[in-house]
Amino acid sequence: MQPRPNRTAEGQAATDVVLETFRANGGFLGAGDLLASAVGLTSARWQVLGALGLAGRPLTVPQIARRMGLTRQSVQATVKQLLAEALVEPQENPDHKRSPLIRPTELGHEKYADLDRRQISWINGLAAGLNAAELTITAGVLRQLTSRLNTNAQGGEGRSDRYETP
Repeated sequence: MQPRPNRTAEGQAATDVVLETFRANGGFLGAGDLLASAVGLTSARWQVLGALGLAGRPLTVPQIARRMGLTRQSVQATVKQLLAEALVEPQENPDHKRSPLIRPTELGHEKYADLDRRQISWINGLAAGLNAAELTITAGVLRQLTSRLNTNAQGGEGRSDRYETP
């Protein structure tokens, strides 16, 4: 049996961040489902409407997936549900005939705006008493880790054999 390698201090701290992120993600998804259920949606549907709302313009399914860190297949399934509920509609994409642009309908805009108001109240309560500067640093570190994950997944610079199993 080979000896287990030791994590660097940075590696251990990053492991702690990953584990806490997994725990937080479960809590965020549960809270998101509760918030979204008030207007008849799920977290997944809210996420897609949110990607469109934040972009301020129609997006393709792959663009939504990239922005939200989701698979194209899961976004496609969610978009189908949103289409069936008349919350989004397809729009011709002049750049790619087989990948339509997706845009919210008026009803989709209304539901997203309602959820946005609910989220503001919820997040302000959740963040009360926390340090805004520390939250900004935390978001920045998570962005850096996400960027590195994306670079490694695409086989770009920064790829390391440390990600491969022996």
